[in-house]
Amino acid sequence: MLSNDRLAEPKTDCGLCERLVAYRRDNAAAHPDWFNGAVPSFGSEKARLLIVGLAPGLKGANRTGRPFWGDFAGDLLYPTLLKTGLAKGKHDLSQPDALSLVECMITNAVRCVPPQNKPTGGEIKSCRQFLNGRMESLPKLRALLAIGRVAHDSILSSFALRKRDYPFAHGAKHALSGGLLLFDSFHCSRLNTNTGRLTAEMFESVVANAAASVRD
Repeated sequence: MLSNDRLAEPKTDCGLCERLVAYRRDNAAAHPDWFNGAVPSFGSEKARLLIVGLAPGLKGANRTGRPFWGDFAGDLLYPTLLKTGLAKGKHDLSQPDALSLVECMITNAVRCVPPQNKPTGGEIKSCRQFLNGRMESLPKLRALLAIGRVAHDSILSSFALRKRDYPFAHGAKHALSGGLLLFDSFHCSRLNTNTGRLTAEMFESVVANAAASVRD
């Protein structure tokens, strides 16, 4: 991993990925009141758990400027964090300041919204410097929760680990270098929950295990 915490967050108008920049501009023209930028991480710099998602949703984080805030996946994620003690307050989309995270942080493998929610391999690679920097900048980090395979694979690439040695599976737990643990969950997307691939109970179980791993 990189060791330069100045790379933990991209500039809001990050210009690394031409396709994503163009898509941001199109959305800004259509919705000038939306965030429409590289979405920053949300949570405590004292986080022991880093939750890593795929990318901002068009009408979620790209609109609100907070990972998972305002989309279907967030409607499952944030209540689960409250239930497992990783957040406090209330999940009210009209009052974002009413909810805060407890010793955890949420980020994305790709910080800008991609068309059709599908970043390219090159975009994931370009954005990995910020994932690297984000992990390096959290001195108390003890565990990672990958929400979806893209997040899982990007984390492994940050550690230069082979995917075949750390296969993605819902509920899996992997020991990484430096004593870090990696927990895997299917993405809490509408598609996965509507098809029954992921239930609220399945998701809560993984989040609860990750939460327990960072508590003394």
